[in-house]
Amino acid sequence: MTVTAAVAVLLGVGIGTANAGTRPWWDRWKPRPKPVASAPATPTPTPSAVATTKAPAPSVSPSRTTAAPSVTPATSKPAASPSVTAPATGAWTPPPANAGFDYQIGGAYAPPSGVTVVSRDSEASPAAGLYNICYINAFQVQPGAQSWWEKNHNDLLLRDKSGNLVIDEDWDEAMLDFSTAAKRAALTTVAAGWIDQCKAKGFQAIEPDNLDSYTRSNGLLTQAQAVEYAAALSAYAHGKGLAVGQKNLAELSTANAKKAGFDFAVAEECGAWNECDRYTATYGNNVVVIEYTQSGFTKACNGFGSKLSIVLRDVDVTAPGSRSYVFKGC
Repeated sequence: MTVTAAVAVLLGVGIGTANAGTRPWWDRWKPRPKPVASAPATPTPTPSAVATTKAPAPSVSPSRTTAAPSVTPATSKPAASPSVTAPATGAWTPPPANAGFDYQIGGAYAPPSGVTVVSRDSEASPAAGLYNICYINAFQVQPGAQSWWEKNHNDLLLRDKSGNLVIDEDWDEAMLDFSTAAKRAALTTVAAGWIDQCKAKGFQAIEPDNLDSYTRSNGLLTQAQAVEYAAALSAYAHGKGLAVGQKNLAELSTANAKKAGFDFAVAEECGAWNECDRYTATYGNNVVVIEYTQSGFTKACNGFGSKLSIVLRDVDVTAPGSRSYVFKGC
């Protein structure tokens, strides 16, 4: 059954690097960045359908940044039903390998010379003539958008046995509950609106953030559930002709990456953490790497500079003109 997909609080803001569940001590000491983003758009209904079945297995291939985004809660009617049908499959292509890349999820600006692949927040417009990846926060609630979810989809917020919201403490974000098939379908219906916006603007791929949120759920969510939800998102995106990137979670097996329907990877600090080879084992050279330290960048370039798309950015992913702005390619 086809359902109306509501474009909920556009995650324009949740941009950034996701916390690695396997390194909680690092996240508490110096969490990975979370960029500033524009306010979410007011949701509008869309007739597009969502898939709850496993995404088609493509040619294969998990993050966050500081600075809280300014978010305007959206108002819209809740989705009619979690039961959905997949749209017709379209053609999609992952970003080119070993390309000049810029990570602009903290704010869009004219790409530096030599850049051919850009990742921007879903609220931004794509860079003309380049391959554009659309950032969406699919597994958690953006700061400022919690009230919208409580009003429209309260049952899709993760709660503990006492009924309290489960919060990602590093980013003060409520977690979404994808523990059941019905909830995954309902969440996919909401996310479909974001994906539709990415497609309408001209993006070629999506980057669903916080795939690893289950590692911070106090055991209430599992990797298997995250993979099933990701598969539904991928099936819908593929039906729109959009490629889908695995965001971080280096420990995800190739089998589960394929099950989730991912086509490439967006890996933050894989050089710093000696994880780049885990992504290449699944996606070959279709891996986009963002490093936030010179040492991590040097390691990534020395080991994979001739194969992968690698960029050094400042931890707040700021725009030129900012004192903290950093951009460098291998």
